[in-house]
Amino acid sequence: MPSPDLELQGALLTRLTAYADLSALVDDRIYDEPPDGARYPYVTLGESQLLNDDMTCRRAWRAYLTLHAWSQKTGYPEVKQVASAVADALHLASLPMAHFRAAIITHSQTRVFRDADGATSHAVITFDTRVEEIPA
Repeated sequence: MPSPDLELQGALLTRLTAYADLSALVDDRIYDEPPDGARYPYVTLGESQLLNDDMTCRRAWRAYLTLHAWSQKTGYPEVKQVASAVADALHLASLPMAHFRAAIITHSQTRVFRDADGATSHAVITFDTRVEEIPA
């Protein structure tokens, strides 16, 4: 069986790269793992947790997703703009997948803080969704 977590990651990436408000801020700098010397600002796909939530008639999971926004502009304005665009792109969005469907995705919270280096602003944007297997 295909991986619901991996298909969901692909759907997130497709949605984020197609979202014009986010592209205006980060261009195509949305990474699973940022390359050395990546230009700021950028977004990274973060941690995920998949919990079994089967129903009587089909497989289902509750997915908790974390994305990160990064900036080195002074203060928080830029990283907050990027985080807001990420939240807007995904909250209640349709996320087409081949073998699964995201019943609903909701933005749970955004936390913004300064990283330990003192120069990087960091936002942690969390989402929650239910993923169901599409019956064959």
